[in-house]
Amino acid sequence: MESQPSFLEQVVVDLIVQMGYGGSRKDAGEALGKSGDEGIDGIIKEDPLGLDVIYLQAKRWETTVGRPEIQKFAGALQGQRARKGIFITTSCFSSEAIEYVARIDMKIILIDGPRLAKLMFDHGIGVAKASTYEVKRIDSDYFSN
Repeated sequence: MESQPSFLEQVVVDLIVQMGYGGSRKDAGEALGKSGDEGIDGIIKEDPLGLDVIYLQAKRWETTVGRPEIQKFAGALQGQRARKGIFITTSCFSSEAIEYVARIDMKIILIDGPRLAKLMFDHGIGVAKASTYEVKRIDSDYFSN
């Protein structure tokens, strides 16, 4: 929460690419992070030519994200002729926001703060391995002679 909003935008792009969207290309994801971004904070190119794109919106909020914000994002997606988007927040979504995305034609995935933290942990974003344990078993082939 103490970082700049542009940091969250980059975290989101890094996470989605690490999850396998956009393949392993360096240019698969881009954080836009500027004013006048028309409601889009980042993009993920799903294929090498960029024919299919996922648009991202990241909100570093402490208050609940309501339906109006999701509707604005859906409008931004329509402005890009997009059919897919991911809306990520550090807080949570209202039940009206969740119901809204369930009823519209375009695919918008909502990721709240706890799910964001779990995804970051699971995919190694912002975490470092502290220790590794080696478990050994008896090699029966060695003793078969």
